[in-house]
Amino acid sequence: MAQVGLDRHQLAGLDERERGFSRPVEFEREGDGYRAVLRYEAVRITTATHSTQNEALLELIQSLQAQGYRQLKTQLSFHDGLYLGSQELWVEYPDPPQAEPEPSGFFDRVKRWFRSPAADES
Repeated sequence: MAQVGLDRHQLAGLDERERGFSRPVEFEREGDGYRAVLRYEAVRITTATHSTQNEALLELIQSLQAQGYRQLKTQLSFHDGLYLGSQELWVEYPDPPQAEPEPSGFFDRVKRWFRSPAADES
């Protein structure tokens, strides 16, 4: 359950299986800091403790992106316990760059076989 006076964000995007989702992100006080908490299906993701709620939220976003979540965006829905509804704008988090897959066709393999090692170093 959310603690009184803490922010809550709505997080939306695509999960690692390309399914759309939208879930609340809550914050917990831990000593002098905050942890972001997301419950999605049978998983509960909790960040390390950070000095601000925004830092904890950013760690959560980066953790999800590392697990294959994409097109993530958040919207502040509670601030200091005050319900904001959908007044706030969505904040979008760019997906990290994806490595291009190595071509695996027959001719690509033949070209790599004949390619000189000096060409790979440039």
